Amino acid sequence: MAPTIPRMAELQAPADWQVVDFISDLHLQNSELRTLALWQHYLTSTQADAIFILGDLFETWVGDDVLAAAPSSVDSAESFEQACVQALRAASKGRQLFLMHGNRDFLIGPSFAQACHLTLLEDPTVLDFGNQRWLLSHGDALCLDDVSYLAFRAEVRSQAWQQTFLARPLAQRREIAAQLRLQSESRKLAGASYGDVDSPLAKRWLQAARANCLIHGHTHRPADHPLEQGQQRLVLSDWDASASPERAQVLRLLRYGPAGAEGVRIERLHPLNLG
Repeated sequence: MAPTIPRMAELQAPADWQVVDFISDLHLQNSELRTLALWQHYLTSTQADAIFILGDLFETWVGDDVLAAAPSSVDSAESFEQACVQALRAASKGRQLFLMHGNRDFLIGPSFAQACHLTLLEDPTVLDFGNQRWLLSHGDALCLDDVSYLAFRAEVRSQAWQQTFLARPLAQRREIAAQLRLQSESRKLAGASYGDVDSPLAKRWLQAARANCLIHGHTHRPADHPLEQGQQRLVLSDWDASASPERAQVLRLLRYGPAGAEGVRIERLHPLNLG
């Protein structure tokens, strides 16, 4: 049986938006401060009218109540999370911020969104910008070959699982998240690769969205992937400022031309070279 096409939310860009940025898979964590610093620099330097974070802003997120936990030291996880909130809140003063859940931070909730002055997006969402329709997704739900992950995804996205997990003490949730991270790292060291998006399903999503371009992350394969009949996937980069070579990229849409006949230029930029 073919997978069901999900309900697609719609977002109409305001007429005054000229520049829109997309990032994803930053996997922010307090042990990777170089990536955190690069992301903070990006937020203070971008001239975008809107920033869309398409999932996995954090390596793990165990519930919005981490924001209320008292920091035990300057190096604590609580201090790191508060620093992220402050960076987003400052960035929101000059632009609109949008966040879509990823496979690592799907427990981000309304309290976090309110603290950061950002809007949570449904996955998928259709953005109407520059006289075009753009389909936005984290991308994990499209990786049909990753059968075990999709089963796990269905379990942890259920209301019953999340209520049970969030009822656990914060310390216990942190411990569980740390164990899951270790398991993930072990699989990568063993040679496991990220699943890729299923092209026939991506085309079905695009047809349902009445769009020609799907923008997504998750797969860590940043490139322009052509499909059929003028359709394409624009895949976002993950971020790791400590990698060699460094990985970090912003996908930017720039509107040009008169209203009603405008076009959109696509650019891929390094966060330190936004022009």
